[in-house]
Amino acid sequence: MRKIKIGIVGCGNISDIYLKNCTEIFDNLEVVGCADLIIERAREKAEKYNIKAYSVQELINHEDIEIIVNLTIPKAHKEVSMAALEAGKHTYMEKPLSLTREDGKALINKAKEKGLKIGGAPDTFLGGGIQTCIELINNGEIGTPIGATAFMTCHGHESWHPDPEFYYKIGGGPMFDMGPYYLTALITMLGSVKRVSGSTKISFPERIITSEPKKGEIIKVDVPTHISGLLDFENGAVGTIITSFDVWGSNLPIIEIYGTEGTLSVPDPNTFSGPVNIKKSYDKEFHEVVINKKYTDNSRGLGISDMANSIINNHEHRANGDLIYHVLDIMHAFHDSSSTSKHITLQSSYKIR
Repeated sequence: MRKIKIGIVGCGNISDIYLKNCTEIFDNLEVVGCADLIIERAREKAEKYNIKAYSVQELINHEDIEIIVNLTIPKAHKEVSMAALEAGKHTYMEKPLSLTREDGKALINKAKEKGLKIGGAPDTFLGGGIQTCIELINNGEIGTPIGATAFMTCHGHESWHPDPEFYYKIGGGPMFDMGPYYLTALITMLGSVKRVSGSTKISFPERIITSEPKKGEIIKVDVPTHISGLLDFENGAVGTIITSFDVWGSNLPIIEIYGTEGTLSVPDPNTFSGPVNIKKSYDKEFHEVVINKKYTDNSRGLGISDMANSIINNHEHRANGDLIYHVLDIMHAFHDSSSTSKHITLQSSYKIR
């Protein structure tokens, strides 16, 4: 099997699972090296995974690398990804695509101009859990979808994350941090969203870090931390989503899809597994569905492997630019709707593949 050589830019917390999986699980990938602005980080990861450490520019310009994986913080996504595209590299990035729609469009257009593939996280929808849900919906197990709910509630990251400040700055917040998992799952199950409305707020203007090593430092919150949104899907279904860093606890479901003949309980979209539960019109209670799809462990990097297959076999990859831009567009639209008191009609779309 042909292996696609990749380079990973950004050696923060999330890089370990990518490096582990891309060096051990996906046999169509070969990790050439890694890079980080803090060279010591890159050297540490390189030694751990038996690869080579480079400067960011050296890695991007490496002649053998075909895919650059951008794991930098959101505010660096455009700069690093644009440099990779300019260097002729296919590009895959952590969520979100970019901070703004304009930057996202610039990246998508540059990829098209160069004839390159662009895509990104989350790739959890490619896992066994949500793939099973997609199959159940497509097979008509709950009839015609009429609605959906999605809830992500917690009280933020300052109690456990070693450097939580960026979660409360532009590009962060519960919608831009966790919303991509939930929206990607909804879109890949139900299709494009045509219109949204939303209400947002900042409940706590300041956050005190209680985790080490920055315990006691105060974070000024610059982005909404409680977002409620409505989604009108192209297929006629109506969805409700709440993402919040302001909630101490809840008994809400994670994601549910409501159909004319039943209800589907969808697993946590930040995972690759189940459980998947269904209740049909004639059932007294939910019952668990056996997951017979591949990838139920933490398989981050699966989207990169899927992109590599698409390069080898000359077809479209699934975690592609249309999908990640549609998610970015929706997230901004919730904020725009709240600030303008209007419904927002989306210009972007995604075709289920």
